[in-house]
Amino acid sequence: MIPFLGRLDPFPPVELAREDMGGLLAVGADLAPDRILDAYRRGIFPWGTVEGQPLWYSPDPRMVLFPEEFRLTRSLRKTLRNGNYEVRFDHDFPATIAACSETARPGQDGTWISPEMMNAYIRLHELGWAHSVETYVEGDLVGGLYGLAVGRMFYGESMFSRRSNASKIAFAHLIRLLQKQQFGMIDCQMRTEHLASLGGREIERSKFLGHLRALTVTFPARSDWRAEISEFAW
Repeated sequence: MIPFLGRLDPFPPVELAREDMGGLLAVGADLAPDRILDAYRRGIFPWGTVEGQPLWYSPDPRMVLFPEEFRLTRSLRKTLRNGNYEVRFDHDFPATIAACSETARPGQDGTWISPEMMNAYIRLHELGWAHSVETYVEGDLVGGLYGLAVGRMFYGESMFSRRSNASKIAFAHLIRLLQKQQFGMIDCQMRTEHLASLGGREIERSKFLGHLRALTVTFPARSDWRAEISEFAW
């Protein structure tokens, strides 16, 4: 049976996650900033809601991407060098998460980014934990991604594209920024072929948690990425 959490109940051990249910660990509690941050530090993340109740997951294996293993293909490098786009950090987080919620996903009926989830992550953005990387062409938002930065860990949540390669452009700039700030790992949560094509791979949850503890042992101050410049060399 999946545990139901009250607002003050702690998370159960991640080893109790139901792998036959995609790594579902618990239901309930709330989406307050402190609760979500506590979950991420334990290797747990919210993935949608049912009747307003958050669903908490900790799958095994875990999809991750180490910044030094990012796969910059020849075609993507050419796109990046063409420069007929603009990348901004934290410029319009609400529009980015809204666009992610509207993007159809293979094998998914509807979106897991419910209004409750959107409001929770917008609040985390206002507090300096959640960040967006956005691709613009002629002033129009055409692609991007969002996630959380805790310690030297980046927890990727979702991405979208309205034009070819728009999300990959944002992801490449995210990688450069994370390398600049000495981040050690990106949590990609679940395996997708798109992430695998960029260099993501699955590791055992126990190894993931080991990396997680090392990278979040100290917590730098929350940050605002709007001042970051996206003019990286390709």
